[in-house]
Amino acid sequence: MRATEIQEPGRPPVVVERNAPADVPGETLIKVTAAPITPLDLLCASGTSYFGRPRTPYVPGVQGVGTVEGGPVWFATSAGMAPGDGSMAEIARVPVNDVVRLPPGVDPVAIAALGLSAIAAHMALTWRGELAEGEQVLVLGAGGVVGQAAVQFARVAGARRVVAGARSAAARDRAERAGADAVVALDTEDVDELAARFAAVIDGPVDLVLDPLFGVPAAAAALTLRPGGRLVNLGSSAGETCPIDSATLRGRSLRLLGYTNNELTPERRAASLALIAEQVLLGTLSVAHESVPLRDAGKAWRRQYEGGATGRIVLTP
Repeated sequence: MRATEIQEPGRPPVVVERNAPADVPGETLIKVTAAPITPLDLLCASGTSYFGRPRTPYVPGVQGVGTVEGGPVWFATSAGMAPGDGSMAEIARVPVNDVVRLPPGVDPVAIAALGLSAIAAHMALTWRGELAEGEQVLVLGAGGVVGQAAVQFARVAGARRVVAGARSAAARDRAERAGADAVVALDTEDVDELAARFAAVIDGPVDLVLDPLFGVPAAAAALTLRPGGRLVNLGSSAGETCPIDSATLRGRSLRLLGYTNNELTPERRAASLALIAEQVLLGTLSVAHESVPLRDAGKAWRRQYEGGATGRIVLTP
């Protein structure tokens, strides 16, 4: 079978011919139809992640979509985080508990582009953030896959107003197309200036902030929250530390909450993915993505790493 292979950490994968994985008890063989290149894949393959240097060679891909006995499924892998192979191949072998059945007719590329990022957006808003109908939501990093999905999920959950923040012009355009009521440029490191930009477009205090960035954007967003408001953090792409002052936390009795997909049970993850598939079928959930043949995985990997892609790249057979 054809597969991508990380042969040396820090270098893009190459496409090789491999023997198909053998069938073993407790696992299932999946004919892969779509495998996204995600930030986690890039991090793991760098050899510098908190998971340590991966054992090479290995097939990358922490998630994918495929078919089992003719039916569509989504699946997760631990490729790059533990010894073993992932989704970027024609056939993947996956533990049964990491496979989720999908409804017939769902677009595999659309689901692959959303995947774990959309699960994070949905569960951070609802399960962790306790989003209620009629609340106002501020989504940071809204041009990324998590952010785009969060804007749309906030709408589905009945938010009365969704304000977005994004850094680049292209990211702000994606946030606007996702349905944000207003989009703020996150192109300053001045907390007060950024807070003023948010204040100019929100309709009264914000109830919930979804934050995949941390750093200055999170500090500014905290200043928009109502007393008892919630900020859910699920990333740190703008900084590992955040200049939120104690007076803001104490004076407003704010709730700062952490979120990780690793805390989800398989059942909870499957339920979230079922909702994602439903929204895709309804046409109410999508993110910017592009499809690239598996044979061009090396070039696609470089473009995703360098930020030259139009959205999330999904490899297809």
